[in-house]
Amino acid sequence: MFEVLTGTGLAASAGLNAYIPLLTMGLLARYTDLIELPSGWQWLGNGWVVVILAVLLAVEVVADKVPVVDHVNDVVQTVVRPTAGGLAFGAGSSSETVTVTDPGHFFSSSQWVPVVSGVLIALGVHTLKAAARPVINATTAGVGAPVASTAEDATSIVMSLVAIILPVLVLAFLVGLFLFLLWFLRRRKDRRRERRAARAAGFRV
Repeated sequence: MFEVLTGTGLAASAGLNAYIPLLTMGLLARYTDLIELPSGWQWLGNGWVVVILAVLLAVEVVADKVPVVDHVNDVVQTVVRPTAGGLAFGAGSSSETVTVTDPGHFFSSSQWVPVVSGVLIALGVHTLKAAARPVINATTAGVGAPVASTAEDATSIVMSLVAIILPVLVLAFLVGLFLFLLWFLRRRKDRRRERRAARAAGFRV
């Protein structure tokens, strides 16, 4: 069960920022004993891969904090984040960590399942993030973009570490994500109602 939570947490983290969970796994595997990547995923700990991920992360962090540019970035990341989510789930769920000592047992019969699961989880989180950002930008005149982006990056970092070190806490993140989804849907419904009321008032004038 911990394999699923580890993979889910890393994939959800990738939905917020494609490079943070991959870089986290690479750094922890290279410099600590907190995670041991399986043979098929050890390339994540390669020095060049770590450097490339760090550069891509730096570009992503800057682009995601600029209004309008963040929207373009989200469009591009529609492919990148789910792909990263699939890689993160596949690598994380099959790695040996402080809480997972037999990682190969859970998915031994269907190796494609964690990758596909990661793609779908990351895509779902990315879709919610991409849909929420225009609303945040519109309601704050763009001021909220860097704040929201910083919060998303921090959440991605914490979630990546939690997924590896204490995956049971991933459940709390999933509950929080569900509550945010409910709030977001209610907010969008209210904004539509307000726009319809404004148009109706304009017609009467």
